Amino acid sequence: MGTFQLPRVVIAGLSGDGGKTLVSLGLVGALRKAGLRVGAFKKGPDFIDAAWLARASGQVARNLDTFLMPKEAVVETVAGSAGKCDIAVVEGNRGLFDGFDFQGSHSTAELAKLISSPVVLVVDTTKVTRTVAALVKGCIALDPDLPLVGVVLNRVGTLRQEKLIRRAIEKDVGIPVLGAVPRLEDQHLPSRHLGLVTSVEHPEADVVLEKVAEVVRCSVDVGALIGLARRAPGLEAADKQCSAPRVKNRVRIGVLRDRAFSFYYPENLEALEAAGGEVVEISPLVDDDVPEIEALYAGGGFPEVYAKDLSANVGFREALARQIREGLPVWAECGGLMYLSEKLVMESGSYPMVGALPIVVEQTKKPQGHGYVEAQVDRKNPFLAMSTQLVGHEFHYSRLIQGTQSLSTALKLNRGVGVGQGRDGIQKSNVLASYTHIHALGVPGWGEGVVRASSSGRPN
Repeated sequence: MGTFQLPRVVIAGLSGDGGKTLVSLGLVGALRKAGLRVGAFKKGPDFIDAAWLARASGQVARNLDTFLMPKEAVVETVAGSAGKCDIAVVEGNRGLFDGFDFQGSHSTAELAKLISSPVVLVVDTTKVTRTVAALVKGCIALDPDLPLVGVVLNRVGTLRQEKLIRRAIEKDVGIPVLGAVPRLEDQHLPSRHLGLVTSVEHPEADVVLEKVAEVVRCSVDVGALIGLARRAPGLEAADKQCSAPRVKNRVRIGVLRDRAFSFYYPENLEALEAAGGEVVEISPLVDDDVPEIEALYAGGGFPEVYAKDLSANVGFREALARQIREGLPVWAECGGLMYLSEKLVMESGSYPMVGALPIVVEQTKKPQGHGYVEAQVDRKNPFLAMSTQLVGHEFHYSRLIQGTQSLSTALKLNRGVGVGQGRDGIQKSNVLASYTHIHALGVPGWGEGVVRASSSGRPN
């Protein structure tokens, strides 16, 4: 064990869509402009916000989730930035106390206490004045152990409104108002069904980040916020510094990665490399053929947005289908499952996909599965041992409409929707495809399992 010094702050909110992401991204950008190395983190399983934070910080951004990961791993993940960064910014999710149950398990508040981080609360001030003070005071009263140290007002309409709210908070609550972000005419961060448009898809992502950094620089006391972050105590965590394992013959593991497939936790790719894998990025949108690989990781993303283009790349689809028929091991999650289906049905039409799984998937207007998943492996498969307990999450606006009666599945769900009827993890040949996204730190042995399943896996 060791003590790691890292100034840090959690940016929390009273609800979703209250301005946490704008303030977090803007703060990361403003801190970088001030010459600081910034470590960025996203509370919860969200891939999209984490990718934006990575782009804003100029380095890998990691997720922190006490459901998906052991608590020790959460603390070690944050502590791992010490010495590499001057300050860490953690973007919360949902409301400050919203979590797994009525007690707020796995909430932003619980995360902040676990990593001993000061919390700054972003409050949407639309059509409200002194009531903001009551809301902030209520948060403090609900959990006196929570280090709530400041407030940033968002969507402020007038100077008079800002003045009234500032006075009320400072008099009735006794903590500082660190900034007031005005109501913006330009919505810099456009959204769609799963959240923000991903940074890799946004045509002017860097311009957007410049703008939100300027908004925060002009409306938030960044210097005061840095001072509060520096009050965070040292983190007690295991010292994970060790040399990378020497692997003579690495297994080539393909990873579908482009605008259509971008949902990957960095720890998952690192787990593959640590187990002896060499990650080979592949684009089903633009590549003509599948390169020489010994296993495939088909992660999530937005195949529904690019269905026409994915379908039109017939050469790639047929090459991948051929390799899968010949025994290529494939671990697929959500978007990867959809891509491996026979076809994807949407309002705009029906689009042939790879055809490796005997299913048809329909894109829907409402979410079919959204939340944490608890599962147990109850059938033999190429990747995970029988009786393995795993946790994950799902968020999909699609469902299976054909092929469900004769499916072979490897995962029994204790929590979640999956492919339906309490099951997930469609299995055919050497493919295991599920709606569940897993985090490697919460499923020990997953990386080794993928490497071991490869046609010539040699982890050592």
